[in-house]
Amino acid sequence: MANTLLMPKATAVWLVDNTALSFEQIAQFCTLHPLEVKAIADGESAQGIKGMDPVMTGQLTREEIARGEADINHKLKLSEPKVRVPETKRKGPRYTPLSKRQDRPNAILWLVRNHPELKDAQISRLVGTTKATIEQIRERRHWNAANLVPMDPVTLGLCSQIDLDIEVQRASKGREPAAPVGETLLPAALTERLTPADERRDDEEKELDANAVFAKLSALKKADADEDEE
Repeated sequence: MANTLLMPKATAVWLVDNTALSFEQIAQFCTLHPLEVKAIADGESAQGIKGMDPVMTGQLTREEIARGEADINHKLKLSEPKVRVPETKRKGPRYTPLSKRQDRPNAILWLVRNHPELKDAQISRLVGTTKATIEQIRERRHWNAANLVPMDPVTLGLCSQIDLDIEVQRASKGREPAAPVGETLLPAALTERLTPADERRDDEEKELDANAVFAKLSALKKADADEDEE
């Protein structure tokens, strides 16, 4: 657990209003810049922030404040607080429980087959594996390749559906949509029903076309007959 000052700016507001400490002393104790403390004193910053008494929270004693007011060079020391703030942990590789590690190759195989757009780094983030293992499974060089069965990592509990959707969306960004497979819907022009007026118009056009064809045939026959007579 880290010994950290709670609400530094609110503490600075209280020290400015209730003590004779210098701006530098308050800035050093609250991890702020002296100019920011001066702005608080001038009313230019931290407006609306209610001051928090560090003595009440056990982070500073009255005696320590008195020492600081008596000696401008004295640096305030943080007392053992009543509330401890946990240290921020560095984000490391995803931890996979021992009971689920044997299912990790099956999950990798499922991701490789169902989401080929995912990069190795994305698969590593999802199931907590290495690029070498992913490459071995993709190329069927894994020591247990013959016995692997594709299994959804979400179902196995290796990652959440939200994390999987986010990675898939990132990998698909900028890629052209896949061409439709199988039967597709017919164009609207082919599925629209004709009104009675449209049907009559089509019939008239067909009749005109037929008359034109017969007229052309009659003209050709007459021309052939004339040639025979000659």
